[in-house]
Amino acid sequence: MRKLTQLLVLPIILMAMYSCQPAAKKATEKPGLVGRANIPEWSKNAVMYEVNVRQYTPEGTFKAFEKHLPRLKEMGVDILWFMPIYPISEKNRKGSLGSYYSIRDYKAVNPEFGTMDDFKALVKKAHEMGFEVMLDWVGNHTGWDNQWIVDHKDWYTQDSLGNVIPPVPDWSDVADLNYNSPGMRNAMLDALKFWVKDVNIDGYRCDYAGGVPTDFWERARLALDSIKPVFMLAENQDQMDLLNNAFNMNYGWTFHHAMNAVAQGKKTVLYMDSLLIKTDSIYPKNTYQLQFTSNHDENSWNGTEYERLGEAVKTMAVLSFTVPGMPLIYSGQEAALNKRLLFFEKDQIDWSNMEMQQFYQKLIKLKKEQPALWNGSEGGRLTIVPTSISTKVLAFTREKDNNKILAIFNLSANPIDATIQLPQAGDYKEYFSGETKTLEKGTTIHLDKWGVQVFIRN
Repeated sequence: MRKLTQLLVLPIILMAMYSCQPAAKKATEKPGLVGRANIPEWSKNAVMYEVNVRQYTPEGTFKAFEKHLPRLKEMGVDILWFMPIYPISEKNRKGSLGSYYSIRDYKAVNPEFGTMDDFKALVKKAHEMGFEVMLDWVGNHTGWDNQWIVDHKDWYTQDSLGNVIPPVPDWSDVADLNYNSPGMRNAMLDALKFWVKDVNIDGYRCDYAGGVPTDFWERARLALDSIKPVFMLAENQDQMDLLNNAFNMNYGWTFHHAMNAVAQGKKTVLYMDSLLIKTDSIYPKNTYQLQFTSNHDENSWNGTEYERLGEAVKTMAVLSFTVPGMPLIYSGQEAALNKRLLFFEKDQIDWSNMEMQQFYQKLIKLKKEQPALWNGSEGGRLTIVPTSISTKVLAFTREKDNNKILAIFNLSANPIDATIQLPQAGDYKEYFSGETKTLEKGTTIHLDKWGVQVFIRN
């Protein structure tokens, strides 16, 4: 999805949230909502990594990216989500290379990236190393020189004069698909099945998922699972019915924007408290929310994480790894990427500074070793812990079996001494320093500006 759609969706989400009664400090029991789509076992504590093949290396090819697999494995990444790898349309193209999301052929690869055999070899190598592979899927529209538009004009949305139109005027490089056409639906499903059956991928991140009827996604999910269990991520947050039978996870757009707003002083921790509690109550059991501080859209259109979060970059990264949901790392974040990558041109990531790699490796290790931080119902419920400075300090616990996490965040640019009203005193080990501390129910914690302390008790 591009910037325009995000802006259209966000107000709907916020309006729905603000129409609800204020949430209590402690999360209540979940209603009887259950996501019924199968959940692959490997997703329960997984971390996702978004791969931008074009900008990853000087060559911008599958073979060149493959050389980075050992580094990503060492970092602890589980899922490789590849931005669209399909041939890009030339008609009405934006920029010299065009948008990854303007698809000319759903069952081929972009020759700039390599051959189909190159990609199959990459998938095979990734699987051998223990990665899962997901493809970005664009179901709402195609490029203007896709063969479908030549052979089946009725597969596309048309105006009163019979002209094929884009989904929205700003998306002039793509043509809107018509899901009232059974033939188009069958062809789309056939293409989705191709990559699972013939290339052995493990799932899809579905672009602008709300722009496709839910019943199509549900049909597709059944068909794909009949080949092999897949994992499905919807680029959507406002249509929760997508999580009923089709998707395992959707986007945490609202929490992402909350992190930006708090870092910029536009919101306080009280807003984040209520948001976390509200989110916990509306997500069906067995479904996840994707948590992120950057991705391809945010980086290219809204600014780098350093532009949006400033000194809070690491703070919000830790937050994204400790709240409920699956964390995402975008290409180059481990290299402290601090430039907006061009979307329609070649704009290689600078890998000369790998200072953030060890930081993310440590966060992934925390996620995997603490069952309380696992995804969905495999992890622990989040409970807000009251503090003496409720507008600036966020504290919460998550507990699963005998594993308990207490996370405390100073979400301000000044050092703070905050009293934490722990529900249970005891000995805790602080993850980043390795120090063991005895915490009382009214313990006062010193936090540096944008400081974080994550305590573990087993």
